[in-house]
Amino acid sequence: MTFLIKGKKSQQRVRFIKRAIAGQGSHDPSPASESLHYDQQQAQRPDFITENSKDKPAIVDDAFGASSRSVMSAKTASMIPDLFTTLPPIRDLLQTGSSRVQDETIQECLPFLKGADLNVQCNEHGVPQLDRPRHINFLHKSLRKLPAPYVAADASRPWMFYWALAGLAAMGEDVSQYRERLISTVQPIQNSTGGFGGGNGQLSHLAPTYAILLSLVIVGGEEALEVIDRKAMWKWLGALKQPDGGFQMCVGGEEDVRGAYIAAVILTLLDLPIELSRESPAWSREGGTLLTNLPEWISKCQTFEGGVSSRPDAEAHGAYAFCVLACLSILGDPHIIIPKYLDVPCLISWLSSRQYAPEGGFSGRTNKLVDGCYSHWVGGCWPLIEACLDGPSLGSPAGIQVAPLTAVGHLYSREGLIRYILCCCQDQTKRGGLRDKPSHNSDSYHTCYVLAGLSSAQHRWHFNTSATKTATGGMLNSAYQWTSEPIVEDLQIFDGADRVGTWHPVFVIPEGAAERAKEYFASKGGF
Repeated sequence: MTFLIKGKKSQQRVRFIKRAIAGQGSHDPSPASESLHYDQQQAQRPDFITENSKDKPAIVDDAFGASSRSVMSAKTASMIPDLFTTLPPIRDLLQTGSSRVQDETIQECLPFLKGADLNVQCNEHGVPQLDRPRHINFLHKSLRKLPAPYVAADASRPWMFYWALAGLAAMGEDVSQYRERLISTVQPIQNSTGGFGGGNGQLSHLAPTYAILLSLVIVGGEEALEVIDRKAMWKWLGALKQPDGGFQMCVGGEEDVRGAYIAAVILTLLDLPIELSRESPAWSREGGTLLTNLPEWISKCQTFEGGVSSRPDAEAHGAYAFCVLACLSILGDPHIIIPKYLDVPCLISWLSSRQYAPEGGFSGRTNKLVDGCYSHWVGGCWPLIEACLDGPSLGSPAGIQVAPLTAVGHLYSREGLIRYILCCCQDQTKRGGLRDKPSHNSDSYHTCYVLAGLSSAQHRWHFNTSATKTATGGMLNSAYQWTSEPIVEDLQIFDGADRVGTWHPVFVIPEGAAERAKEYFASKGGF
């Protein structure tokens, strides 16, 4: 059961959202501070990778240091808002197994949020620095020889490449050193019928194909991009396209919004034609393309709560919300296409409800625990929502960013998310890396998406109508019209050294990498 702080402010927030959609409001309602949730069930990792990703073995490491508490200074304590150091003001009197788990989660997070953890030095706001060298070392290790239990995760190897390479690039590492190793590894698992499998001899699947494509784009270089058989990829996408508008994840597999998002990413990054081959199950004499009825099918996946599910009539999930918003932002300009196919006020309400206090992080579903990976899956929704509400920005000839017509401000507590990430998600032992929550081990999956969420919270993205569409050629150019700027606030709780690189809000790779890949493929002029 979930409890909200409701009342006059909540009603005002709903009215604001409706006005913002109509372009009438510019007040920041701070909905995150007005809808503080009390989550009472155990979290489950988003199944964006495989159906049994939760069974993935933990990374083996025996280098754990002993914990010891440090005394927090009175000055530091006074700089931490009570919101992040006290129990929720509204509590359920009915005790259940799930409510006890939520109580345990709050109690394990509070010492970290109070700045009293592990002899770690905190700034005056009670926030430790990003332990960049240790996390970089952790990700480099994850690209070396792995323990024997990882044999069970063979089909997820492409994801391990992406998580580590994206995380390293975000922290300023030169990942081109991995180019040759990546090419030699992924070439044998590309199938002649198009797409990549998870490993040698495995069926092509959109999830590993997405991870491999992004990995090749991150390491960059013509030889990496030339690995991809674009013509076979195009034919394979046609085989996945369904008559109702959606995409299967593999031939004969499940149809869900992951497929819609990944297909859109592939089409635009590789600059593929949108025409259907005659072999496609969606082909008809009346015409149709790879994009026909795709946004209409997506709109059916919004639930009664306002969130988005994997398919029509399923449970709303933060990862699927990101997939849908990013997919629509590829298909068209976000301020036009998102309100056309989604109930934006209801979606904002549901997304706002995913941020909890005192933890500050996000949950992925109603009545679930906070989890560091949702720093991206939910946190990454907000730049797209903000662009939807703001409308386009106008750039001057000198390239100076001009504010959008309706600046909605921050729709969630950036401070809360940054506190959760830097206080609770860092493994401060010799192991390094980032994690779900303090009681969990770090892994490359959480390290990647926690860093993505941190980047999103530290930067503001603008959808820019002055971006040159012809520079990338072809179609589906909306994803290449974004510009970013660092957020600098009067009260900044982290130090300048804690900033990470900017990640593209749609592709979730370092800024500029997608543009270079698109330009390269567009210059080839066909297959």
